[in-house]
Amino acid sequence: MAGPAVGAAVRRCAECGGYEYSGAPVCTACRELVDSMVEDEWSAFLHRWDAGGSQEAAALAETVAAEPDRHDWRVVDAVLDRLVRSECGDRLGRGPVGCSACDLAHGFRYAAIETDRPGVPPGNEHAIRVNVPVVRRPQVTSENEVLARRLLLPLLLVGLLPTVEAAQRMSALLERSSPAQKTHLVEQAIEEMLRRQRDRGHLSK
Repeated sequence: MAGPAVGAAVRRCAECGGYEYSGAPVCTACRELVDSMVEDEWSAFLHRWDAGGSQEAAALAETVAAEPDRHDWRVVDAVLDRLVRSECGDRLGRGPVGCSACDLAHGFRYAAIETDRPGVPPGNEHAIRVNVPVVRRPQVTSENEVLARRLLLPLLLVGLLPTVEAAQRMSALLERSSPAQKTHLVEQAIEEMLRRQRDRGHLSK
């Protein structure tokens, strides 16, 4: 499965300077990392089904789209990327707000299977699963939410899960901060969460 291992140290992106994955969708390197979480799982899925040809892959994609509750969410998201609808001309689930087909598909994606990795708190995979589509489809979410979710994503990928209280504090922080302060303050809050986890020995240094 693509992504850092549970308990791994978060690493800086050479392109944007933030933690890897957190610069998406603006940072090309981070965006490619986020996309690889979906694309690598799709490649493995095709291999398991021995679907090497384009027609076989297309037929399999349609099948998965019709039964998202039977497949891992990464596979479902990869399938939505491959189905273009005439309503907006974009990939299914990635189009603008108001495209009925994309809005419907975006809702159905959450029926997919979410399986927590060994060693993570319950709900970690769900948090990753919610954050990734926001980062990949930022046009349908508020600026504050996109900022918080993209900056939190590296923590979730190494197995952390902010408490409800920490998430609420971050939301309040964003609401009362000026645009120039927001990124800095959220990054400060994330650094504090990382420091606490390192002190507890839950993360590599």
